[in-house]
Amino acid sequence: MYHASFRQLQSLVLVARHESVSKAAEAMHVTQPAVSLQLRTLESITGVALVRKDGRGIQLTAAGEVMVDFAERILRLWEHAGEELSALQGVTSGTLRIGAVTTAEHLLPPLLVPFTLERPDVRLKLQVGNRVEIVNMLARQEIDVAIMGTPPRELRTNAARFARHPMGFVAAADHPLMKKRKLTLADVVGANLLVRERGSGTRTAVERLFKEGGHALNFGSEVSSNEAIKRMVSAGLGVGFLSVHACALEFKSGLLRMLPLKGNPVDADWQVMHLAGQPIPKVAAAFQDFVIEHGQELVRSELEGFYQRSAS
Repeated sequence: MYHASFRQLQSLVLVARHESVSKAAEAMHVTQPAVSLQLRTLESITGVALVRKDGRGIQLTAAGEVMVDFAERILRLWEHAGEELSALQGVTSGTLRIGAVTTAEHLLPPLLVPFTLERPDVRLKLQVGNRVEIVNMLARQEIDVAIMGTPPRELRTNAARFARHPMGFVAAADHPLMKKRKLTLADVVGANLLVRERGSGTRTAVERLFKEGGHALNFGSEVSSNEAIKRMVSAGLGVGFLSVHACALEFKSGLLRMLPLKGNPVDADWQVMHLAGQPIPKVAAAFQDFVIEHGQELVRSELEGFYQRSAS
């Protein structure tokens, strides 16, 4: 154990994460035989088998699961040590490991660009996925901070609101509902409403609107991609309920418009969070403070005039 290297520990962690030697090799930018050699060397050092083949994939043995847990902690501690040393020199550096739900990917550029431009020594590792994926990454400590609409109930997190999150009903510019007077939620119910998967922020919001309006949750289709919903809606195949951030380009080009429905869009919050009770790296803490202080200001410009564009 005294001769184990960080490279060997990293190889084991990535093989466990991807359940594949080849995918771990891609992540490390090395060859597959190189990763296999690191694993065999680590097994020789520990004296036990750490992985086993499972069809075409790789699974951890019981000893491997124990070793991965320690390896992840060792690697995180080493990274934190480097960041602490940099902090002593007044330098903000290290890797910002951030995860964001899919809807928030349109929100990230105005946040990340000014933060990283002011800190050229910061490296960025960005993970984008659905809510379940991001929550799981946070739980496994594969990311240090996460951005989503509502903190997960299944994890203890320290969360802070930093910007408003408008979302609403959208349709193609020539959709019949665009010309309807006194449009109501009942009209939307019968218009083949396309929504995101259960658990997503926009899905939760539209379910709440239907419940408060006394309507059954009768959706036309469930789609796991904002882009797919936008394409289907712009082609006239129904009405969508989406984040305004996700539709900025479509509003600008005239492909989509907000439905002229009272109370549309509705506002929620974007929140940034990290695991409670866990040390947060300096660079992640700096980003979280930056977002809380400047987030609303930075995203406001992206939304300026969208009401006029979507209604014109």
